[in-house]
Amino acid sequence: MTDVTKPLAAQGETTDTSTALRWRRLGPLAAATAPEASRDSLASIQKAFGYVPNLMATFANSPAVLNGYMALDSFFQKTSFRPQERSIILLAASVENDCGYCVAAHSMVSGMLKVPAATVTAVRTGELADDDRLIVLAATVRSVVAHRGSLRQAEVDRFLAAGFTSVQLMEMLLGVAMKTISNYSDHLFHIELDPAFAAEK
Repeated sequence: MTDVTKPLAAQGETTDTSTALRWRRLGPLAAATAPEASRDSLASIQKAFGYVPNLMATFANSPAVLNGYMALDSFFQKTSFRPQERSIILLAASVENDCGYCVAAHSMVSGMLKVPAATVTAVRTGELADDDRLIVLAATVRSVVAHRGSLRQAEVDRFLAAGFTSVQLMEMLLGVAMKTISNYSDHLFHIELDPAFAAEK
């Protein structure tokens, strides 16, 4: 089986021309070179952030992925979670999935949203025994990701005791779904970290 984490030449598979032709590491696209169906989303991202992060520019190779991710994000923002809480969900899922790109990005965003630096550090290092609301949220997210949605009753009870609801336990899955797409994309295509996130690497 081809190991997509290494260049084909490093795998001794250069003689398999059919594999070499099928596999290519997708990179970020500018609006001018992206598929037409990706361009409106790229323009929206550019307008919102002043630039297009490499992750989204890489998604642009597939309009279905880029536009689907944007749609998920739109609905995630309509959940009952506050902005800080949404950011922690995305950060915690990225930590559990070991995605350096997204951990850096969501660490920066969490800071912009005034999440305490100690909380961001705790989420990144896995020191999640505290009963602080955001810490409990992060612990729940990491367990959901690690155990494919299965939680112990004690974990559910802790989540509810922190003031969250059963509906929010379901809404959390929108954020987990988003990070499954972005975290796994980074694993597959090794997306270069944007300078804006470099300080949080």
